[in-house]
Amino acid sequence: MSGHDHSHESENLPPLEGAGGPALENLVLEEAIRELLIEKEVIEAREVERLLEVLQTRRPALGARLVTRIWTDPDFRKLALENGKAAAELELGINLVEAPEIIFLENTPKRHHLVVCTLCSCYPTYIMGPSPTWYRSKAFRARVVKEPRAVLAEFNTDLPEDVEIRVVDSTAEVRYLVVPVRPGGSEGMNREALARLVNRDSMIGAALADSP
Repeated sequence: MSGHDHSHESENLPPLEGAGGPALENLVLEEAIRELLIEKEVIEAREVERLLEVLQTRRPALGARLVTRIWTDPDFRKLALENGKAAAELELGINLVEAPEIIFLENTPKRHHLVVCTLCSCYPTYIMGPSPTWYRSKAFRARVVKEPRAVLAEFNTDLPEDVEIRVVDSTAEVRYLVVPVRPGGSEGMNREALARLVNRDSMIGAALADSP
């Protein structure tokens, strides 16, 4: 983990400078690599289809379930902060033995985590589904470490100057999921209602949880 001083479910966000349009090149490259691996018999077509079917069941709503349980269940919060993969398996009922480790980063009123993958685009797809286009863009990956406040401002996330911003770099072995600060006015809401306040970008750290 490295510290630097440094609306939501859609892609209708302020464009990062240099981010470009939709990641068409990435899609073409992914398809080409997939077809090559199948041709070379490194993987089988049916295995690719199975993995894609699994991936299609993973959505940010699963991450929101984890966040809301952390907000509301002290024992689960303790487990999640100590062993993220075990907590995710317990709550979601899915086998993550072969998945990378997952670490939950808990935001506080004085500390804000922002996740990036500076080398490629490592992301907890096994919980959150496909990563957003802007997360994979070279502009985001290059700028977020150098000027995180400016990048956050482009997502309309303005934090007080006394809030420490920690930029955390994902790796091939470890994925991160941000637990946003629980919004004021949400006391008494059940978990289903709370989950609707947890948007995808808040679990990356680019945004805050929605207000009730």
